[in-house]
Amino acid sequence: MLKRISLGLLLAVLLLVAAVAVKTVVTPSQQLAVTPAPKLDIDLQAAATRLSKAITFKTVSSLDEADANAAEFDKLHAYLAQQFPKVHATLKREVVGNKALLYTWAGSDPAARPIALMAHQDMVPIAPGTEKAWSVDPFAGEIKDGFIWGRGTLDNKGNLFAQMEAIELLIGSGFTPKQTVYLVMGDDEEVSGLRGALPIAELLKSRNVRLDWVLDEGLLVLDGVLPGLSKPAALIGLAEKGYGTFFLSLDTSPGHSSMPPQHSAIGSMSAALARLEAHPMPGGIQGVAGQMFGALAPEMSGINRVMLSNLWLTEPLVRSQLEKSPSSNAMLRTTTALTIVRAGNKDNVLPGRAEAAVNFRILPGDTLASVETYLRRALANDDIKIRQYPGNAEPSPVSSTDSAGYRAIQQAVRQSFPDAVVAPGLMTAATDSRHFSLVSDAVFRFSPFRVKGEDLARFHGTNERLAISNYGEMIGFYHQLLRNANAAPAP
Repeated sequence: MLKRISLGLLLAVLLLVAAVAVKTVVTPSQQLAVTPAPKLDIDLQAAATRLSKAITFKTVSSLDEADANAAEFDKLHAYLAQQFPKVHATLKREVVGNKALLYTWAGSDPAARPIALMAHQDMVPIAPGTEKAWSVDPFAGEIKDGFIWGRGTLDNKGNLFAQMEAIELLIGSGFTPKQTVYLVMGDDEEVSGLRGALPIAELLKSRNVRLDWVLDEGLLVLDGVLPGLSKPAALIGLAEKGYGTFFLSLDTSPGHSSMPPQHSAIGSMSAALARLEAHPMPGGIQGVAGQMFGALAPEMSGINRVMLSNLWLTEPLVRSQLEKSPSSNAMLRTTTALTIVRAGNKDNVLPGRAEAAVNFRILPGDTLASVETYLRRALANDDIKIRQYPGNAEPSPVSSTDSAGYRAIQQAVRQSFPDAVVAPGLMTAATDSRHFSLVSDAVFRFSPFRVKGEDLARFHGTNERLAISNYGEMIGFYHQLLRNANAAPAP
C-alpha cells in the first residue's frame, strides 16, 4: 500500500515537472521581427546643443501660481520658433490656457483618424539644500562627458525636443502624414495638468476630434534592471495608476501633559496609521502586470523563465518576491504611502488635534470609492474624519495591445532599439496623458530613454542628464514612429 502511494506521488511529481518544462519551452516569443531603422542623417551635436540651451529656461511650474515663471515659458516658445523654422512654417500653433502649446500638422487624408504626441514644457524645481550635490549647474545646459546635463533633460524637454527634431527632419525630406498629427505640450504637468493638457483635451473634444491613439512620456528602456533578462526591456505603458490622497483628522480634548489620558490624539492616530501600513491592499500578478510578465517570460533565462512561464503554479512565490521591491510591488497593487503627520506645538501640552495625509496610487480595477472603503476599515477608528483631496483622479482606462497605435509604437521601438525586448507595462506615476481619455481609447506612455538602475534616481533628482547617443536614438524613434503610423492601414 505504502509503495503504491509512493509510486503515485512520484508519478504526480514527474507529470508536474514535465508540464512545467513543456509550458516553459512552448511559450512563444511576442517580439516583432523587424529590420533596424536606417541611421538618420542628422547633426547630433547641433541637436544636443539645441536641447542644452532649452535647459537654461527655468520653466518650473507652480500649483498655486499659474503665472509663475511666465517669462521663462515665453523664452522657450520663442526659442522653439527660432530653432525649428520648418515646423513653425508648416504646423498650426495655438497657445491654450496660460502657456500650453498645441501644434496641428494637417494630414493628407481627411478620412484618416488623427494621432497625438505629447510632452511637457515644465519642470520640477531643485530640491532645496541639494544644489551643491550637482556635478554641474542644473540650469546651465552644460554638455560634458557625452551627456547633456540639467533639470529637464529627462523630464521632459528631451522628449519635446526629440519630437521637434524628428518633425523638422521629416518636413525637410518632403514627408506629409496621411493622418493629422497633434503635438500637445502642457505647461503644468508637474502640478496636475489641469491648466494645460486638460484644456487642450477639452478643446479637441469641442472640435469633435477623436484620436486614433496618443503617445505621452512614460515607461523606459530598462537596461540591466530586470533580473534574468540579459537584454534591455522597453516597456510601453497601457495605463497609469490613479491618484488618491486622503486627509485624516482626529479631534480630542487638549490638556496638560502631566495628566495624559489613556489614549491621546497622537497615540490614536499613530495606532491607526500603523494598522493601515501593516495591511496593504490586496495585489496579484494580473491585469497589465500579467501581460507584462507574459511578454517578458519567453525572453528570460534560467529559473526566471521557468517561474514566469508557469504562473499558474508559481504565482504565490513570484508575487512574494516581487513584493519585496518597492518598484515591482507597485505594479501589483494599489500602494499606500503615509506622507504627512502633524500634531502638537508645545512639549508639555497634549494637542487636541492630530492630522495626517495618506497617498494611494490606485491600480486599474480599484477606484477612489473602493480605496476609501478600505481606508476606513483599515484605520479601525470611527473618530477619524476622512477628506479627499480635490485633485484625486481615478486610474486611467487600460489601452489594448491589439490596436494600430500599440503596433506602430512597438514596431518603432524594435526598429530604434533593436537590442531591446518590448512588453506592455503599467505607469505607476501620473502624466498628462490621463486627461486624453476624453478624446481617445488608445493612450500609451513610453519615453525612449535608455536607463540603468542607478539612473532612475535622476528623474526629479540630482544630476539629471541625457546621453547624447541616446538622444539620437530618441529622435530616430519619433521619426520612425511617424513613418510607421503613416504606413499603417486605415482602421
